[in-house]
Amino acid sequence: MIDRRTLVAAALATAAGAALPRPARAADPVFRIGYQKNGILVVAKQQGVIEARLKPLGTQVAWTEFSFGPPLLEALNIGGIDFGQTGDAPPIFAQAAGSDLVYAAAQGAAGSGAAILVAEGSSIRTLADLKGKRVAFAKASSAHNLTLAALAKAGLTYPDIVPVTLAPADAAAAFASGQIDAWTIWDPYFALAQGRPGVRVLALATDIAKPNNFFLANRTVAQARPEIVKAVVDALSGVATWCEANRSEVAAILSRGTGVPLAATERAVARTDYVIGPVTPDLVAEQQAIADRFHAVGLIPKPIRVADAVWAAPSNG
Repeated sequence: MIDRRTLVAAALATAAGAALPRPARAADPVFRIGYQKNGILVVAKQQGVIEARLKPLGTQVAWTEFSFGPPLLEALNIGGIDFGQTGDAPPIFAQAAGSDLVYAAAQGAAGSGAAILVAEGSSIRTLADLKGKRVAFAKASSAHNLTLAALAKAGLTYPDIVPVTLAPADAAAAFASGQIDAWTIWDPYFALAQGRPGVRVLALATDIAKPNNFFLANRTVAQARPEIVKAVVDALSGVATWCEANRSEVAAILSRGTGVPLAATERAVARTDYVIGPVTPDLVAEQQAIADRFHAVGLIPKPIRVADAVWAAPSNG
């Protein structure tokens, strides 16, 4: 009988090109990275930086694109990929589900590239006006957390809205056709929506809650191949430094690599902070607060301890 993990793996392999699950081995010649349509990983992919860093270690790189964080982390859990980047909420849901992941690095306070959007003519003028409204976001994504944080800031609770959980592309269509009242979304989808008439920003993420992004690794892989994970993080840190100093080039690279129009990509790049660092105690505390919030409203079944999933990078090598 085919179990759920096998079915998920096959679906990921067919739809996104992800590798099927396989055991982690220290001598595995391929390191598999999952990425989304924005950010440092896309730049690194286009520049071939990670490939150059891992070649002397006898390791090749394979890339798989995902539309948002939860499917990426599902692939990470089953061994379809070894490494990837998401926002704050996906690793919390994944850890709560028993996922075999670790936090390898962080892009803390990643900028203002997420927001809650409404139609220009909407009667929604403040966060409190979301009460009773249909608010769309991707389930278990950073937008899910941003929505909860926005409600808390307005003195509302989760049952005060009508949650509509949609993947970004489906939410974009629902928003454009007026089937939802508000849409919580991140770049580049946010930047694309801003380029269309009749869209208004109700609130930026930076006005509600500090947005953090994280680089996650499969725990088994990180334990078996710590020097590879460390080399990848080190390479990405260099890419981040380059991105901070070369934003016009970053926009061109991202647009070319993702197919997102240059104007939208430039908007996204302008509001991104390209800094990679360790997962500090402060970041762990912020993640823990988010996890506790999700548990308090019943969105994850049991409490988790974020610190248990933080990877300790080797001190040398």
